[in-house]
Amino acid sequence: MNRRQLTDPRALRAYAHPFRLTLIGLLRREGSMTATRAADLTRESVASCSYHLRMLAKYGLAEQTGEGQGREKPWRATSAFTSWPGYAADPEVREAATALSLAVVERYFTEATRWLENRHTEPADWQEAAPLGDAALFVTAAELKELDEKVWELLQPYMHRVEHPQQRPPAARRVSYVHFAHPTREFGVNAQDETEEPRS
Repeated sequence: MNRRQLTDPRALRAYAHPFRLTLIGLLRREGSMTATRAADLTRESVASCSYHLRMLAKYGLAEQTGEGQGREKPWRATSAFTSWPGYAADPEVREAATALSLAVVERYFTEATRWLENRHTEPADWQEAAPLGDAALFVTAAELKELDEKVWELLQPYMHRVEHPQQRPPAARRVSYVHFAHPTREFGVNAQDETEEPRS
């Protein structure tokens, strides 16, 4: 699956806009659509959707399909994923990348909160299948990177179903699978021995 790498601080700041994150998510999930269709789905104005789609296009994140005319010209995402620097020596890039990361994490939190608040309305098998938990690990930076790569390898067979609907089992649903790891700051003498097992 193709990936768009952002390094320009202007692009990073533009992409950090919450509504643009929503729009790019729609294009990737639902496929190409017009500003009018985007407005119907998001309950924003057509003018607002058109503006933000143009901003996404300015930084290579979206493009017109070449079909339709006027406001009925469909837009599509230019990539399945977007990535940006986890480390940047340039202060401007670092600040913009951090702002984008915070916007994305806030989005994850909002979506997770919505799921938890409505979890009781879901079928029992889905309530039981959706995990929630964490684990304390002792790894080097290289090992953590390797672990992340292994997780992505495990996800590949399922991620291909995004672009190939015919591969999806009848009972399949779209699932947001978020993985996030970071070094912790230790507090107390025994802090490094504390481990919480994953739970559901």
